[in-house]
Amino acid sequence: MSREKYLSMNKSVTGFSFANLGLFTGFAGSIVNAVYSLCLLEIFKVFFNEEMASAAVGAYAAIYAFFAVIVGLFSSEILHWFTKTRLLYITMIILGTCYCMMSFSVKPMTFITLDYVNNFALTMLGVLLPLFMSEFSKNIGMERLNARYHLWGNIGGMIAPVFAMSVVSYFDGNYRMPLLAAGLIYFSGLLFFKHFGLVQQDKVLKRINMKKTIRLLHISAISFFKKSGMLQAYVVNFGFFALRSMRLLYVPIVVIENGFSNETLGIILSVGILPYVFVNLFIGNLIKKYGPRFWLTCGFISFAIFSMLATFLSGTLLLFIFVLWQISGALMETSHDLLFFNNMPKKEQSKYYGFFRTSVNFPSVIAPLLGMLCITLFGTTSSVWLISATMAVLSTIVLWAKR
Repeated sequence: MSREKYLSMNKSVTGFSFANLGLFTGFAGSIVNAVYSLCLLEIFKVFFNEEMASAAVGAYAAIYAFFAVIVGLFSSEILHWFTKTRLLYITMIILGTCYCMMSFSVKPMTFITLDYVNNFALTMLGVLLPLFMSEFSKNIGMERLNARYHLWGNIGGMIAPVFAMSVVSYFDGNYRMPLLAAGLIYFSGLLFFKHFGLVQQDKVLKRINMKKTIRLLHISAISFFKKSGMLQAYVVNFGFFALRSMRLLYVPIVVIENGFSNETLGIILSVGILPYVFVNLFIGNLIKKYGPRFWLTCGFISFAIFSMLATFLSGTLLLFIFVLWQISGALMETSHDLLFFNNMPKKEQSKYYGFFRTSVNFPSVIAPLLGMLCITLFGTTSSVWLISATMAVLSTIVLWAKR
């Protein structure tokens, strides 16, 4: 990926500058993750019984994620129309504004509409930050930048769930009020980014030819998978985010369904971040020494084992499993996308990264639908962990398959 031209910038800006934005995105994102599925559950309980409402959350999440896949597919084209700098400003403003509005939204359709606007911004933010880090990485390396980004994100995420549940308790069980704090944190991240002083010449917005755009996307997808190692990189990244999707969506629901309090949920989610914080302190160097494949294997296999246990356990032992399997996630967090960055030439990363990012959002289409099917067939939310175990095993097989 060729370095873009900047009219001006702060001379101290490096890849670490963008990695440090992880403190804001991690804090805000963890606040949202702590209450998001519970907000949806409340909405669907108006229309369905408790079990069907839980299944409806999965269906909604799948449709929501499919929209993110579409945005991801067109992200490369969007980057042709707008500079990365302008897009980052736009996405942070959208996230700050919409989350603040969602905290006071009463009508379900208002909440859902704002949620989909956020979907666009979150998808683009997920594309922009890695591209910025790669562009400014110089001799730092993406391993160290990924580790720094996730370290800051997890420090923020360690505080966020307890904070979110404290806000819920203060406002008499209102799961939407923590979203106000998430919006304010995104605004703070915007001010932090403004300090970088990045200024780029705006691009000329050309007329959109939809047929040509779709044809180019099709050609780009075929070209992507023809490149050595990219199919493997895509499937492994898909597996990581499928497990993440199941965990984020169903852990809060299962904890509450098992009779635990909101405060307990907050503590479990916060304690679960500790492995990420500790692992990210040293994992960057260990990945360079042993390679990402080793750590991905450890993560997938251990997650499969914990998922099988979570299917049958209940009570305090289940909470213990929910904390332990965070170690599995921590081992994979910094290395899940390195198969792309280590094998795709920098000059082509911007061209193909938007398509590769569909492996982040597409799992959130498939995993919740499979979860909904399991809940419908077995009648219990905990049955979804069978899907997690299967996905982890399949991801390991692909990881070690010959290219």
